[in-house]
Amino acid sequence: MSKKFLPFVCLFVIANLTAQQRPKLVVGIVVDQMKMEYLYRFQNDFSENGFKRLMNKGYTFYNMHYNYMPTYTAPGHASIYTGTTPAMHGIVSNEWYSRSAGKEVYCTDDASVKTLGDGTKEEGEMSPKNLQTTTITDELRLSTNFKGKVIGISMKDRGAILPAGHFANWAFWYSKTGSFISSTFYGEKLPDWVTDFNAQKGYMKYINQGWNLLKPIATYDESLADDNPYEGKLYKVDKPVFPYDLKAMLEKNNPSILRATPFGNDYVADFAKAAIEKEALGKDDVTDFLAVSFSSTDYVGHILGPRSMELQDTYLRLDLTIADFLIYLDKTVGKGNYLVFLTADHAGAENARFLNDNKYDVTNIDIKEATKNLKKFSTDTFGDDLVLNYDSFNLFFDKNKIKTKGLDLVKVKQAFKDFLMTQNYVKRVYTEEEILANSGADYHLNCIAKGYDATQNGDMVVLDKPGYIEYGPTGTSHGTTYSYDTNVPLLFYGWKIPKGESHEKKVITQIAPTLSQKLKITLPNGTESEVLSEILDK
Repeated sequence: MSKKFLPFVCLFVIANLTAQQRPKLVVGIVVDQMKMEYLYRFQNDFSENGFKRLMNKGYTFYNMHYNYMPTYTAPGHASIYTGTTPAMHGIVSNEWYSRSAGKEVYCTDDASVKTLGDGTKEEGEMSPKNLQTTTITDELRLSTNFKGKVIGISMKDRGAILPAGHFANWAFWYSKTGSFISSTFYGEKLPDWVTDFNAQKGYMKYINQGWNLLKPIATYDESLADDNPYEGKLYKVDKPVFPYDLKAMLEKNNPSILRATPFGNDYVADFAKAAIEKEALGKDDVTDFLAVSFSSTDYVGHILGPRSMELQDTYLRLDLTIADFLIYLDKTVGKGNYLVFLTADHAGAENARFLNDNKYDVTNIDIKEATKNLKKFSTDTFGDDLVLNYDSFNLFFDKNKIKTKGLDLVKVKQAFKDFLMTQNYVKRVYTEEEILANSGADYHLNCIAKGYDATQNGDMVVLDKPGYIEYGPTGTSHGTTYSYDTNVPLLFYGWKIPKGESHEKKVITQIAPTLSQKLKITLPNGTESEVLSEILDK
């Protein structure tokens, strides 16, 4: 090459590098109730192009944890996208008894908006108004002067709405009618492409094929027998065994049955592809953001448990769904033009009776029975029921009764604390005063404090012992500060993501500020701002 052309070539290269300051599309994937351990346990059965592609060609954080309690879906999605915890962003559970409102509150309830699409009145009265801070998606909208599009998609309303943030173009979630719906918070009518998609009733393709094992049964040696005592029954079938007749289930229920099958994930992916095409996501030089949440893993996990063949089959199928989605992104947005991250909103516990049967002395906790015991203690001790509510590990007192009876609230709290500490399942109990005075020295108290909003949470918070689970005898749940509920995968792949891995402990609130730094946009306004420097430009 002639020396006189070299400066021009250098300028051309520099100009192109400068122009590519952001990816054309960011895709955030949240897998509901995914334990990091599933990437180990099922790895030999995964394809090369799904989870393995993300891990082998991207960056994997193996020791990612939630840093607050309760580890539930709504606070999980909110914390991923805001870079802070419930104490700051205000989404303290999926639903909770609000002390300030004096009633039960659902995380995305909004009576001021209406349903868009073929859904019930209640299904569509939703918005992000209860989310008190901005999200990474909000900041992208602001930083692009609202030119970059943001769309959230999930089976669950909260899985679509909270990641999409306050300024989203759209959030869409699945109705019991089989349609994707939205609310008037986002617009006056559904986009025509959504109406057309719903009219096709694409979910019937999955219903008609039924659910059988993807691979030969010998493949599922990482799971328990197909019929075992730790599984619940999917929509009241006689036995929790393959194959499942989804058409028969549909006749007795409604299209919402798709949620508790792996095909709920497939249908979300189908809709996400339609959104990319019809909304032209990733088609210009202004970065767009697609937030996708795969919820079926959570439904299957809750009902059938972490050791069921059904759960393993759901993950093997999700692996193929992700592989297909990545190929779609390669073709439509282009390799190197998109950035993907994949994580989970929480992990999940082992079934407590399964552990007990294998000589670990734990069990499940019947919440109704536990609440009944609290009320009996109150009546026996104070002559009245002072328990207003017990939910999501939070105990609320009826302060009007306490005041009327001339009781000392501090002494009431201490009496309840002493009683709870005699219960076999209780590890620790913290009062509001102890939580707000948290020094950070007590790991579990620190997690509780990060999940505690003084205007919305209870007068006391209960920490169960490890292995105990506030749930029924079959299936599983989550919510605690323990590693089986907090340790989730975090995979980054694509635009300017180096290949590598980390085993250092990281926390979920690092994702949003890291993306902000990566995209060179404003930090979400409540973020704790600790970043994952491993994937930032050196």
